[in-house]
Amino acid sequence: MRGGGLWQLGQSITRRLAQADKKAVARRCFASEAELKKTVLYDFHIAHGGKMVPFAGWSMPIQYKDSIMDSTVNCRENGSLFDVSHMCGLSLKGKDCIPFLEKLVIADVAGLAPGTGTLTVFTNEKGGAIDDSVITKVKDDHLYLVVNAGCRDKDLAHIEEHMKAYKSKGGDVSWHIHDERSLLALQGPLAAPVLQHLTKDDLSKLYFGEFRILEINGATCFLTRTGYTGEDGFEISVPSENAVDLAKAILEKSEGKVRLTGLGARDSLRLEAGLCLYGNDMEQHVTPVEAGLTWAIGKRRRSEGGFLGAEVILKQLGDGPSIRRVGFFSSGPPARGHSEVQDDKANKIGEITSGGFSPCLKKNIAMGYVKSGSHKAGTKVKIVVRGKSYDGVVTKMPFVPTKYYKPS
Repeated sequence: MRGGGLWQLGQSITRRLAQADKKAVARRCFASEAELKKTVLYDFHIAHGGKMVPFAGWSMPIQYKDSIMDSTVNCRENGSLFDVSHMCGLSLKGKDCIPFLEKLVIADVAGLAPGTGTLTVFTNEKGGAIDDSVITKVKDDHLYLVVNAGCRDKDLAHIEEHMKAYKSKGGDVSWHIHDERSLLALQGPLAAPVLQHLTKDDLSKLYFGEFRILEINGATCFLTRTGYTGEDGFEISVPSENAVDLAKAILEKSEGKVRLTGLGARDSLRLEAGLCLYGNDMEQHVTPVEAGLTWAIGKRRRSEGGFLGAEVILKQLGDGPSIRRVGFFSSGPPARGHSEVQDDKANKIGEITSGGFSPCLKKNIAMGYVKSGSHKAGTKVKIVVRGKSYDGVVTKMPFVPTKYYKPS
């Protein structure tokens, strides 16, 4: 799903369902629907009015009964519950699991305290991004990570190939893919007070980026204080047999204020938060430095290297990258993926990778890449949409201030 495509798709589905004969739609979708994987919450989504679409090989809700605009605003004002069970959770174990993973990612994994995590990037030999991932050091011999659904097959093949080579030289590392678990994301200002009703552990002592294994609603869960919206919130890995009951309990304890929310609002929320979507804003030919993720390269890693593509990335750190990811405000229709960005003389200086109308700011926002030198906030540009150019300006991200729960 490319560009601000999820938001756009949600709008078009809403229009089509209003106009089309639903039986005809069902007939057209039947063959492809049968091939799609379903999360354990599939029937729960249908019962709550979820409009299901194909996404990364799964049938996932793009939205429910309320609009994508309303869902986005409700997440920031109250809260949202997302089914993100299509994403892949896995554990690496063994006394060498940390040095093994550090060969593949840019993070200082060894420097993480037990029970803490960070965003990182899997890189290739040219320094390009294979995928981004949140990794957590559970203990010195146990790492937990979540990779994107659309990258699952290539990520697992990449990890497995390097693990075989590492183990053949005597390295102690093994893995477990958590296909027996589901993943829920609870986001927004009500996330903590609602979840606190369902656990005896004191969530006020769990800060952004921290991880704990605890009982929630009677099930043993992996809880990470993180998310993809810019709001405070949690990702909850729950045994699949307990996932529906947990979703019901969260909605019930919120007294209707936390709503089930689909991929459409998730896309606009992450765009407002200035967060990358792999496949749009990051790809195999884009380095973490170009993507504005220099902060995720651990200090020790900058001096030592030791990860795939380190030579390219460390050179960019010294010399500066030739392109940079930036945010934009624009006039006219919202910019979409691949819209051209021009300077005041109509020379191409870059391209939009994600864009749409911000439900919270009530204006067009976008992100993309421009040549270094044109990346400073306040730089005026032209953005070409459907053959016409419109005024735009480079701006800092996030567009909407983040509200992560950190120690004061």
